[in-house]
Amino acid sequence: MSFWLKPLTAAVLALGAVTAAQAVTPAERQAQRVENRQARQAERIDQGVASGQLTRREEKRLEHQQQYIANMENRMESDGKVTGREAVRMEHAQDRASRNIHRKKHNARH
Repeated sequence: MSFWLKPLTAAVLALGAVTAAQAVTPAERQAQRVENRQARQAERIDQGVASGQLTRREEKRLEHQQQYIANMENRMESDGKVTGREAVRMEHAQDRASRNIHRKKHNARH
C-alpha cells in the first residue's frame, strides 16, 4: 500500500502547487477585465470606422477617450493596489466610453 501512497501523495502535492501558482488574485482579475473591455471597445470603434458609421473626427475622439482610460488604469495600478473606489471609477469611465461609442455609431452622421 505504501508503494502507491508516496507517488500519489507527490502527484497531489504537485497538482496543488500548480493550482496555487495559477491562482489569480481579485486585483489581477479586475485588471484583466479592464484590459479585455478596452480591447472590445477598440474593436467596436474599428468596426464603426470600417462600416462608415464613424467619421474620422468621431474615431479620434473615441480613441482619445480610450487612451484616457488606459492612462487612468496605469495611474491607479502604479501604487501596486487598485482600491474598490478606483475600480468603480474605472468601470464608470468604461461605461461612459461604451455609451459614447454606441451614440456615435448610431447618430446617422455617416
